[in-house]
Amino acid sequence: MNILLDECTPRALKKRLPHLAIRTVQDMGWCGVKNGKLLALADLQFDVFITTDKNLRYQQNLARLKLAIVLLPTNRVLVVIALIPKIEEVLKTIQPGEFIEIAMP
Repeated sequence: MNILLDECTPRALKKRLPHLAIRTVQDMGWCGVKNGKLLALADLQFDVFITTDKNLRYQQNLARLKLAIVLLPTNRVLVVIALIPKIEEVLKTIQPGEFIEIAMP
């Protein structure tokens, strides 16, 4: 499973999950790419997109994507680190095109 972290998602997540194939928007050289184009690019190369952008589902037509999306409740590093067990649980079962929002602990 190939996972892409959005620009606003803490990179600490990648460091804490070294056993997963995680790249960041920065790794890909896609900084500043707008959501529509970013999702199209990600859909071609990744299985899951992890973001903290709460408006994403309202601003984009996600139904056309095979990319699964995980929405985190915040980009605060300590909260995201605390959510790692839940994130790993979601990643084990997420299906193509699915949108899962993880709630605050």
